[in-house]
Amino acid sequence: MFAALPPIDQLGVLQACWRFFVLGVVQGLTEFLPISSTAHLKVVPVLLGWGDPGVAVTAVIQLGSILAVVGFFRDDLRQVLAGISQGLRHRRWDDPQARLGLAIGLGTIPILIGGLAIKLCVPNFDQSPLRSLTSIALVSIVMALLLALAERIGTRRRLLQQVSVRDGLWVGLAQALALIPGVSRSGSTLTASLFDGWKRADAARFSFLLGIPAIAIAGLVELKEAFAQPVAGGVLPLLVGIATSALVSWLAIAWLLRFLQHHSTWWFVGYRLFFGFGLLLWVGRLAG
Repeated sequence: MFAALPPIDQLGVLQACWRFFVLGVVQGLTEFLPISSTAHLKVVPVLLGWGDPGVAVTAVIQLGSILAVVGFFRDDLRQVLAGISQGLRHRRWDDPQARLGLAIGLGTIPILIGGLAIKLCVPNFDQSPLRSLTSIALVSIVMALLLALAERIGTRRRLLQQVSVRDGLWVGLAQALALIPGVSRSGSTLTASLFDGWKRADAARFSFLLGIPAIAIAGLVELKEAFAQPVAGGVLPLLVGIATSALVSWLAIAWLLRFLQHHSTWWFVGYRLFFGFGLLLWVGRLAG
């Protein structure tokens, strides 16, 4: 199970498509659940003997998730754009949709600055110690404990209609932590929102909307590099991965919104602890 298999440029077309199909499923299941898509896209292929797919491929497969979230929240996005238009035209930002648009815009700035800094200053980020299995495991455990604390002390009274510019900046700073593999963009934003007293489903909805610019920009920035990598079958396997992640992401979004209306996040806390400690045990076994 853990033996190294041929690199993706040495596979047949069907084998390459199968690998990207699996990566698309992993991406779709984990992008919007608070369990870290980056961590799972690193760990699952390594466990299967495929090796680390790298930052570029990971970012491009995320484009499927952005297609899903844009399609799922198309009505919300139309209302936000209309609110921003009204706010600019009349210079009034008291409308909830206008405030939401402003919060999304400002909340995207921290992760853009952080991502640009990594791109310019850390050219070999694929080989960074932050992307090691040990680091991912430890980060997963820490984020599980923070989510547990937020679930424990959060008041869960605030609604999305009450969003403010401060919320955008606060949750945006939390989103920037997701540049560290294992943090989870949805997990960090959900945790920050729960600490700030949001209802669970409203916190998740804001997390999804806030993630649209960040995921889209990350995918587009890496698009050229990912399509330039040698892959059997050319762009077809990448397209398979994007399409699969779009479908699975849509299903995951719909499920999580329904789930958080009636359940807590303790299930995700437990899973992240299991994932983190299990990964540490596996790494220790390999080292021994």
